[in-house]
Amino acid sequence: MNPLLKIMISLLFLATWTLVPACAQSPGGTLAKIRDSGQITLGHRDVSVPFSYLDDNQKPVGFAMDLCGGIVEAVKAELTLPSLQTRLQPIQLSTQIPLIENGTIDIVCGPATNTLERQKVVAFSDTIFVSSIRAVVRKDSPIRTFEDLGGRAVSLTSGSTSIGLLAARGQEKNFQTRNILAPDHAASFLALTTGRSEAFIMDDILLASLIAGSANPSDWRIIDDSLRTEPYGLIIRKGDPEFKALVDRTLTTMMKTGEFDALYAKWFMRPIPPRSVNLNFPMTAPLKDAVASPNDKGV
Repeated sequence: MNPLLKIMISLLFLATWTLVPACAQSPGGTLAKIRDSGQITLGHRDVSVPFSYLDDNQKPVGFAMDLCGGIVEAVKAELTLPSLQTRLQPIQLSTQIPLIENGTIDIVCGPATNTLERQKVVAFSDTIFVSSIRAVVRKDSPIRTFEDLGGRAVSLTSGSTSIGLLAARGQEKNFQTRNILAPDHAASFLALTTGRSEAFIMDDILLASLIAGSANPSDWRIIDDSLRTEPYGLIIRKGDPEFKALVDRTLTTMMKTGEFDALYAKWFMRPIPPRSVNLNFPMTAPLKDAVASPNDKGV
């Protein structure tokens, strides 16, 4: 046989042999990463009550953490890995997407607005919550609408959708604010409570949780005006339909069996750690619709 032909046949055989394991790999994507490493990494927040925050033992707890706990159990069953290890990775609003993209974490267990812009780089689970972007001010403040914030100092959390929404409203209604950016919601609220700003703009449920946990909750008021209604989803990697299907299937099961409602009541309608504060935040009509008809629509 021609030596060149022999080399070509050998290379073809080698290429075919090396492709077999790759083609036979199942599952792929995030599930393969989890299977190969023997661990799943959850990104958690420190101060996003009641979704993802630290209790008095510095343990991450919350509504989103419990939902992710159900997803971890589903992954164990899918991969037949009952001993799968769970690794917890602290994240901030500004780092959650980069850490998903570079593979440091496998899912964001915290409040994350599902936007069309973010969908260009990451994927979202079906909706787990629906919020409105509003502002908290002092109870005796004259501020009633966002237009009243013109010329005033305003707290905003870096990386939040509130920044762009406020800018758009300001451009539309011809007013400007003096923005004070902070790395997390606790720091943003602190700027308000210490008088460095006159309002903190964020999702209403997060504002409600900060007020409930403050020294004097009666000192604060959330304005009725809203910049936008926003759906929350758990962030996962883009282009990984297998993992997304498992996540959505798990959430849908929770919603259909009543487990989702029970977890909601646990975190939004009852005293929660570490100070046994009750947010008393009933499920809204938009969230009830999202639970009845699960979807991952963004805004």
